[in-house]
Amino acid sequence: MQWNSGTSTRPPIPAGSGARLAVGLAAAALASCDQGLRFDSPRERLEVTAPASWESSASGSDGKISGGWLGEFGDPALTRAVNEALAHNSDLKSAAARMRQAKESSIAGKSRTRPRAGVDGSAGFGVSENGDLPASETERYGLSLAASWEIDLWGRLRDLNAADDADYAAARSAYRGARLSLAANAAKAWCNLIAAEQLLVLARSTLESNERVLRAVERLFKGGAGQGALDVQLGRTNVSSAQRAVKATELLRDEAARGFEVLVGRYPAAEARATRDLPALKRSVPAGLPAELIERRPDLAAARADLFASARRADAARKALLPRLALTGSSGTAVPDFSNLLDPAWLSSSIAAGFSQALYEGGALSADARAALAANEAELHRYAQLSLEAFREVESALAADASLAEQEGFLIQEVEQAALAEKQAARDYSDGVNDDILRVLESQSRATNARSGLIRLRNERLQNRIDLHLALGGDFKTPAR
Repeated sequence: MQWNSGTSTRPPIPAGSGARLAVGLAAAALASCDQGLRFDSPRERLEVTAPASWESSASGSDGKISGGWLGEFGDPALTRAVNEALAHNSDLKSAAARMRQAKESSIAGKSRTRPRAGVDGSAGFGVSENGDLPASETERYGLSLAASWEIDLWGRLRDLNAADDADYAAARSAYRGARLSLAANAAKAWCNLIAAEQLLVLARSTLESNERVLRAVERLFKGGAGQGALDVQLGRTNVSSAQRAVKATELLRDEAARGFEVLVGRYPAAEARATRDLPALKRSVPAGLPAELIERRPDLAAARADLFASARRADAARKALLPRLALTGSSGTAVPDFSNLLDPAWLSSSIAAGFSQALYEGGALSADARAALAANEAELHRYAQLSLEAFREVESALAADASLAEQEGFLIQEVEQAALAEKQAARDYSDGVNDDILRVLESQSRATNARSGLIRLRNERLQNRIDLHLALGGDFKTPAR
């Protein structure tokens, strides 16, 4: 250290104090090294024990999962609807942009392990007044190049790079998850639109049937066949109810159309129209699906990447307590004349190695390390919970698939018998075999409810099968990669 005056009033430094100071600094650095390495190591993965096969799945040869789960439904119109959504949906485009953002961030992060260089230029002009003497003018020009490089002694920077790469992997998985979710939602919206249109056709058919019954009742009443005014009033009430049902079902159909239109990027004008029939399930769920298929689910893949990233950042936070070493170099000129700016005679250069070690920062670095380890623990538990939720979704979808298939068989029989009862009641009433209009109206109501129930149940089966593909992260043959 230099002092401004020739005589210093500072007390003389005892002999050997410099050595003791160096030893003290070294001891402090070693102590911080020990402090940085004493934290528990973070965990970058969690083994989740999955069942050998799903409990709700029958025993049999395990099937592998292959691409193209839409092929399970055998409906080209459904595939076209999903492809339209994938091509035009704004939320998916936003997810793609976030994935590109994460990629560029990971590329930018790589610079921390590489040398950095910069150039600075300066120019100055000054005028000094000297009383009666002429003013003096001065010029100053400078050009300098500086470079620095932190030596990654402990791998801290490599840990941060690995965390950035894991963030990008998580973003890619999130994008794949967005595509899968959009495809599933578009398929479900398409099926909802078909079911809504089928229910509207049924509502209009029911209205026509009620109007036929009302005409028959009015004809018999006018002919004095014994039917009273009460029968006419009940018939008219039924027609009004059927008219109201038509309007309500039209509204539901329009809402289903708007929901589909938004997903595929169209204006929600309720103009979309679907095919007449719901897609048919080509086959049942293969027996004995292996549980490890769930590992390909995008949300679980993203959670694994987040867990790995948190572990790497926790390691980097621990290593931030250790000493750092950096190399620096500079070269430049400072000249009074612009013509000499690039003259090697005025060039000055330097190169140095710098050692830095934080001795006391109020516990900030240790707190950062503990916080990073806590974040790693949080990601660990989040992944475990996500895995359990994924298992639940698959088990529930498998159980519902079997139950809904059985229910459809019973409901088909119900529809057949209700249709026969409806025809028989109308025939008996017209022929005078039975003069109770309530039996006719009741048989109509039962037939209508059975038919609408069958439409809804078949749509529910399709919705559940789509949910199963969503829960598995794909179809039944593509293995996790």
